[in-house]
Amino acid sequence: MELMDKIWPVVIIVASNCFYNICTKSTPEDVNAFGALLATYLTAAAVTAVLFLCDIKFENVFSEMSKVNWTSFILGAAVVGLEVGYILLYRAGWQISSGALVANICLAFALILIGALLYKEQVTVRQVLGVGVCLIGLILIR
Repeated sequence: MELMDKIWPVVIIVASNCFYNICTKSTPEDVNAFGALLATYLTAAAVTAVLFLCDIKFENVFSEMSKVNWTSFILGAAVVGLEVGYILLYRAGWQISSGALVANICLAFALILIGALLYKEQVTVRQVLGVGVCLIGLILIR
């Protein structure tokens, strides 16, 4: 696998997360969070449908959709929680420079535990040291 094949997804994630946090921080206070998310998901559904249809032959739509399992539905619910959580985070007064950072550090801790417990991934000394550095960082930005 070429280096660009490994880097490209990270670039997409970072760029998308920047726009994501700018948009959630900029969501008007007086709009219902779920109404804003409805508009978001309608846009996401339209973009996804176009990309899906561009990626496959039209006659394969039903075949491809028949492969969908429970994970897509749980992911949909998780995305709603993620999105409303960020909107509420910023409405609670968190700064864009620290709110997402705190949430993502906490996420990293949780994923290390999930990786170890559910997927039997090894927790390295380097990861434990990284967790310690992150804890110090959380104390410093407090």
